[in-house]
Amino acid sequence: MKKLFVFLGIALWAIGSAASAQEVGSTAPMQKSSWGDAETSEIASYIPDVSLDMRGGLNIGNIDGAGMFMGDGLYLDINGYISPHFSYSLNQRLASTYYEDNSGFNGTNWLTLTYEVGDFAVTAGKDALLMGSFEYDAYDLDAYYDMNSCFYNEFDCWQWGVSGAWYPAEDQEILLQFANSPFSYGEPNLFSLAAGWRGAWDWYESYWTANLWQFSEKDFVKALHLGNRFTFGNFSVDLDLMGRFGELESPFTGISAAFSPSYDISDWGRIFAKGVYEPENMIFGAGLEVFPLKENRDIRLHAVWAHNEYMYGHTLNIGLTWKMNMTGSLKRLLGVTED
Repeated sequence: MKKLFVFLGIALWAIGSAASAQEVGSTAPMQKSSWGDAETSEIASYIPDVSLDMRGGLNIGNIDGAGMFMGDGLYLDINGYISPHFSYSLNQRLASTYYEDNSGFNGTNWLTLTYEVGDFAVTAGKDALLMGSFEYDAYDLDAYYDMNSCFYNEFDCWQWGVSGAWYPAEDQEILLQFANSPFSYGEPNLFSLAAGWRGAWDWYESYWTANLWQFSEKDFVKALHLGNRFTFGNFSVDLDLMGRFGELESPFTGISAAFSPSYDISDWGRIFAKGVYEPENMIFGAGLEVFPLKENRDIRLHAVWAHNEYMYGHTLNIGLTWKMNMTGSLKRLLGVTED
């Protein structure tokens, strides 16, 4: 706990010292959810965006009808810019129910440095393995564990490596990645390769990848993942089709398909459902999210029911997610404004 307070103190000091930094313009791509913004993003200052993200609630299972209040996770998220062409991003698990070891780099989801120039970007560090699936692409605290595929919950996606991106046209991105294999478990000379494409149009968004994951000197799992998102007004549907082939047991090989419709209710809520097929496993469920703040979605209430054949049967989860925007609070305290 002492280390946590020291770390947060250093982060807050860095924000305060940057409050008077010179404003710059940049075309660097935003991390994670802001992919594809490389040609349009403008950075107002070097002040990093720092937040603490938390989700917890009441979980009730059907095995014995027992329920328990619990926290899903507490995450530190930092994003910022060193120069007009260099950006960095850190997401650190400070505590989590679903990970056995949160110490050191084992608790680091991603820690990346990105260099961008023109229509190209290179990223190095620890990051998620590229994989074409919108279910897989979701932030931990935006994905509900009992509604996830077994593959999502069991796959070790956070690996050290390098990746490159090329933006050949607006809302189009070609991706390459060379990283440690998810089956290396700390052993050397086991790597993964990925090639991907992301694209966006008015009503359709794609995220497709071809993957190789090495699990012995000459053996690979070969995978093809086709993520598709269709949007019509406030209604959207994700359709993820996945095939993984190799001499390994489920859930790391086989066919998977996920169907996820959702509907935004004005600015205050969202209803959604999900169905997942995997070999010898079916998952389905539905949920409601409510956003009580009109100006942002930093606070979210949820109620989710799910049926999962490989875990607990029927479950009901009612909880709360909040994002403590430390940068925004400090800017208001110091009177820092952006043009």
